Amino acid sequence: MPVLQIRKHFRFEAAHALPHHAGKCARMHGHSYLLEVALRGALQEAGPATGMVADFESITSVVGREIVDRLDHSTLNEFVENPTAENVLLWIHSRIAAALPALDELVLWETPTACAVLRCDDLR
Repeated sequence: MPVLQIRKHFRFEAAHALPHHAGKCARMHGHSYLLEVALRGALQEAGPATGMVADFESITSVVGREIVDRLDHSTLNEFVENPTAENVLLWIHSRIAAALPALDELVLWETPTACAVLRCDDLR
């Protein structure tokens, strides 16, 4: 049985200030974030997700409830002490990993040209 990876994208708007940054990012500012959630696995052979790695709807439900609904139009410093893209990505992982056991990779785009990547195997 082949192993495949699926990806779902989510967007949210949020502000943050980086308390340890020596430059302008120490001041409050905002970003339009793009979060990529990737799951890896074999195709399910039975049940309502037959032929899928996972149902995109279930991914949307988990990430919507745990991440987008909480972070959209928020201040990230309320959730993460030093909200760098890397630290926010680790926080996101801690919120969704248990509900998405096939979670393979998370990518958080802070700008169109800058992102942080977490390969879940690196945490094991």
